[in-house]
Order: sequence, then C-alpha cells, then structure tokens
Amino acid sequence: MTDAIRYETGQDRIVVLTIDMPGQSANTMNALYRQAMASAVARLQAERDSIAGVIITSAKKTFFAGGDLNELIKIGKPEAQAFYDRLLLLKGQLRALETLGKPVVAAINGAALGGGWEICLACHHRIALDDDTLRIGLPEVTLGLLPGGGGVVRMVRMLGLEKALPYLLEGKKLRPQQALQAGLIDELAAGRDDLLAKARAWIQANPAARQPWDVHGYQIPGGAPSHPKVAQMLAIAPSVLRAKTQGCFPAPEKILCAAVEGAQVDFDTAQLIEARYFTELTTGQVAKNMIGTFWFQLNEINAGGSRPQGIAPQATKKLGVLGAGMMGAGIAYVSAVAGIEVVLKDISVEAAEKGKAHSAALLEKKLARGQLSREQRDATLARIHATAEDADLAGCDLIIEAVFEDRALKAKVSQVAQQVVGGEAVIASNTSTLPITGLATAVPNPDKFIGLHFFSPVEKMPLVEIIRGAQTSDATLARGFDFVLQINKTPIVVNDSRGFFTSRVFGTFTNEGIAMLGEGIAAPLIETEARKAGMPVGPLAIADEVSLSLMSHIRQQTAKDLEAEGKPPIEHPAFAVIDQLLDDYKRAGKAAGGGFYDYPACGQKHLWPQLHTRFYRADGQISPQDVRDRLLFIQAIETVRCVEEGVLQSTADANVGSIFGIGFAAWSGGALQFINQYGVKDFVARAQYLAEQYGERFAPPALLLEKARQGQSF
Repeated sequence: MTDAIRYETGQDRIVVLTIDMPGQSANTMNALYRQAMASAVARLQAERDSIAGVIITSAKKTFFAGGDLNELIKIGKPEAQAFYDRLLLLKGQLRALETLGKPVVAAINGAALGGGWEICLACHHRIALDDDTLRIGLPEVTLGLLPGGGGVVRMVRMLGLEKALPYLLEGKKLRPQQALQAGLIDELAAGRDDLLAKARAWIQANPAARQPWDVHGYQIPGGAPSHPKVAQMLAIAPSVLRAKTQGCFPAPEKILCAAVEGAQVDFDTAQLIEARYFTELTTGQVAKNMIGTFWFQLNEINAGGSRPQGIAPQATKKLGVLGAGMMGAGIAYVSAVAGIEVVLKDISVEAAEKGKAHSAALLEKKLARGQLSREQRDATLARIHATAEDADLAGCDLIIEAVFEDRALKAKVSQVAQQVVGGEAVIASNTSTLPITGLATAVPNPDKFIGLHFFSPVEKMPLVEIIRGAQTSDATLARGFDFVLQINKTPIVVNDSRGFFTSRVFGTFTNEGIAMLGEGIAAPLIETEARKAGMPVGPLAIADEVSLSLMSHIRQQTAKDLEAEGKPPIEHPAFAVIDQLLDDYKRAGKAAGGGFYDYPACGQKHLWPQLHTRFYRADGQISPQDVRDRLLFIQAIETVRCVEEGVLQSTADANVGSIFGIGFAAWSGGALQFINQYGVKDFVARAQYLAEQYGERFAPPALLLEKARQGQSF
C-alpha cells in the first residue's frame, strides 16, 4: 500500500481514504493513483464485513484535479488498445466502490473537477465545503475530451439526459451552493471537521446505501431516449450542436453519442461505450492540440513564462484610466472588480460618469444573477472615481491611456498625466496598432512606458497583449505583467512593431475575406467557410464590427508613418473593396447602419443583397477548401513572420494569443500549432500552392522553409 491513498479505520469502523499523491500539488489519475486505488479497493473488499462505511477525501487544498494530462497527451493510435484496457480497470475500481455494499461518502474539501468529480459521482452521498472558491464540474470538453471515468454514464443516470447534457457539453463549473441547488451534491459543511462529522453521521444513518441506478426498476429522470419528450429534444440536438461546433470539435459530438447510446443500455455496457469514445478522442489530434495550448502553454504563461526573472512582484494600488469610452470603461470595471482603486478621467465629468455607468450596469446584472451581494456591488462601484480633473490622478502608480487611435491626442493626454503622477508611475497605452516606441517619446521616461492592448469587450475578452517598446525596462514589463494577472487576464508579451502581433494577424484575416469578395467569390461562401474553419465569425461580419472607416483611418495613419520613415506604402487587394464600400456606397460598418451586412431594426442581420450584384462573378468561384485554407494559412504565415522578426518570442504566446485575442480556430491549438499539426513540410507545400494561385502574400517565410528543411516544428 503506497502513501498516495492513506487507509485509516476509526473506532466507529468507518474507513477514511485520504488521497495525497506524493510530489504533486494536486491529485491526478496517473499510474500511482491507479495502483493505490486498486490496493485500497482490494483491502475494502477483504475487510468488507468488519467496516461500517467509507469516506473519501483529500489531503491537498483541492479534492482531485482529474486525469493526468502529461500521460494523456502522449497517447497515440498505437497505444489505443492498452489505454482502453487501462481505462476499464480504472472504471472498474470506481464501480467496485459503489457496489461494495457499504455506504461510501465523498467529503469534498476543495475543487473536484473532471476525474475528481467522477470519483464523487461513484459515491452514494456527496458533501462539500461551503467555500465560494470551490468548483465542481466536468470541464473535459474544453480540452477536446469527454469524461472517461464514468462521468457521462452517471450524470445521465442521476439527472436525466436533458439536464445532464449542459454540464457535459459546456464544461460548466459550479460553486457549492449552485451544485446543491442542482442536486449534484447533497449537503454543505462549514469546515473540515464538520465535513467529516456529517459524512460519519450519514454513513451511520444509511448502512445499506446503494446507487439509485443499482436499485431494480430504476428509471432515468425525464425518460429514456425513446420517451416522446426526450426524443423530440434529441431530434434537433445534433443540428443545434453542429451549428455551434461547425464539425471542428469532435468532443461535443462524441459526448452526445455516449450519453444517448449509454442511456439505452445497462450500466456496464454504457461504461464500455463511454470508454470507446474517450479512447477515440484521447488518441485524436484535436485533443492533443487543445491540451497542449489550453493546459500546458496557458499554464506556462500564467506562471510567468514571459515575465522578466528576478524582479519582485508588485501590485498596482491605484490606476488612472484616460478616456471613458467603451475600452476605458471596461478597463476601469475589471480593475475595480479586482480590488484596485480607479480614477476614470475624460474631458467632462458627464463623459466620465457615463463610463462609470457601464460598470454599474454590469454589476447590476451580476447582482440579479446572484453572483454578488449588494455590499460587494457598492464597494466595487465606490472604487471608481469619475472625473475631468487631471489633479485627481495624483497617487496613481499606473496610468492607462485609452483614447482614440490618434498619435497627437495620445501624446497630449499621456504628457499631462505623467506630469501629475511623476517619474515612478508606469504609463501605458491601450493602442491596438500604433508603435509603442514612437508613443513613448511623449514622456520624459520612455523606460517607464509600455503598451497594454486590451480587447473589446474588456469584461469578456481574456487576453491582454503587453507590448515592449525599444526602451521599456524589464522592471516596467514586470509591472505590466503583474497588473494583467492582478485583473485576472492572460498576458502575452510581444516586442514593438506596427500592429504588434494580434492586430497584424487579425488584419490578414479580414483583408483576405474582403479580397476574396473583390475577386468575385460569393459572400455567403466566404462567411460560411470561415466558420467551418473554426473562426467564431466570418471576416465580412467582423470587418463591419470593427468598422470600415476605422480600418481606412488606420491604413491612412500607417501610410503617413511609412512615408515619414521613407518606406513604401503597404498594398493589398482588399483596400480597393473597402474604399468602394466607403466612397461609392457610403457603407462604413455596423455602427453606421450597414456595411457588408444590413442591420434591420427588427430582425437578424443579413448580408447586403447588393454584394451579389456588385461583386459576384460566376467565373470567380474557388473550392470551399481553398477558401478555408486561405483564411487560416494567411494568419499562420503572418504569425511565423512575427516570430521571424522577433515580435513574438514564445510559441505559447503565439498560440494562446491567436485564440484568445483574435479567435483563431481553437480546435487547432493556435496559429503555430496549426502548422505543427498540419505537418510543417505539408504546410509549406500547401502555402506554395496558395501563393501560385492567389498571391505572393502566401509565400512561406524563410524561417518556415528552414524548419521544414530541418524537420523541426514550432
């Protein structure tokens, strides 16, 4: 018996199994766990007649984290059979627990996610600490997997298909109070002692506990798939799911299959069905892409992988935000929620108060949903001071300028703020395209100047792109990094260049879609294939959201800058189409009433019918695959250029930034992982084909050719 699971029998004949994996901060379902659980189950079966019941708990801060992703990411098709057999043994251990003939209670002392929640589901009774930071759920779908330890089978039998599917398909995580209301847990406990006392009391009161699904005649709540109401729901479920996933994500589809097929057979057969689908997903490429980026690379970033080393962390105490428009108001909100005092400044108190009202509206929604108390709402709102006075910025240790994309205006407001806050404060610009090194000339200490590029809407978008100017110091970069983590966002670090990383790559996506329209390709094909490629929105729709007039303004500013630097202007076939819509048809985008789309007051937006008559050419059509590849390849190629130029310095920043910042196809694991999983040599060959057919912009950069030659990946 290893120390991974401690086995202690009390005077009341109740066995407490305490999971405590050595050398790990969290418990995971690795080889050591499987061995320890096998020993514990064998001993329980041997001592069955002399024990009263079993309590399962954890010695860690969390209860159990789930499957061991270090193991799972390495399992390929050749290991499929061995993995499947091992999975059945693991499932068999949990099945042995719930059919022991003695009451088994989960004493949930911390987060129980994935495999951790599956252990709890195999217990007859679940008690959790009433701690608002504790989370319960099955988030496997977010990593391209399904719950493979009985999670699908038991959730369906416990809640019924209709109620179980949202937890399985969306990976929802619940707080203890929510889990209690949903019927996932049975009791809450005030502390560790109370948790174990309640578990013991329940065991003594229920000596003959059994799982409901093991009682003869048990019916799945809401009915089996053949029940008319359930059958009606299942008739439309696949098409609703396909509309969401566009066929890019196999996991939700396999979860639906495992749930519905498993609900029509006995428990043990349902377990086999679940195991087969889990093995198929685990050995597939999409899960590898998603685990690599959303787990390993994201953790690497959040652990400070791109932060300068050897500089002590420093919290921002008071933040000044210049400009109370949508971006400034959003930055003020997320900062106040994180407990930071905020001075929100605009040219008038009315404008600043309007920005503060944005926070009030967001907090009101949270209050209505029961996500915070009135006291919390009032305290958060009180942290935001709306003003038109520069003097109110005194004492701020960080200033974020969030005014219109105009270099002169940005310089003016940054200068004034810097004079108030002094030389120790960091000045940041929320520009999305203007080079930081140039903006930094407005202040006397350019080493204290940095770019903090937020995405709209700030309260929803998880990423902040930190831009290091030519003179930005390590200490300033570390301060920016610490602030981004403080407001619970994901930081990526890029070196200064025009458009940085995300805006540059995003621009290639919208421009490619617009260029295809100019070639005569059908607008509905462009938009549909973009979604089928895994992009959340088509390039024409997103161009309308950004506004064609803003795109034109940024292009003009860039042309001026390049002329001043003695460089030729950038040319792209999309520009002529944008100019045509702005100049000839007066269609500037969504905010202006219409662009590539019409936006009727009552009804859904739809493509502007005139696009067909004014742009479509029957002889201009290309294959749907070419449309998809043009949209993804152009972004991946631009990302490689960013690596080649030193704008990007880590693969993690590239992949996470491309997904979180611009919505790059999440199934691929990000812009560089898209190349890796395609195969670098195959990607180069395809890029060369696209360059021959559609333009030199698809020509693979030298770095990519070198990687292909050496058989390396990113």
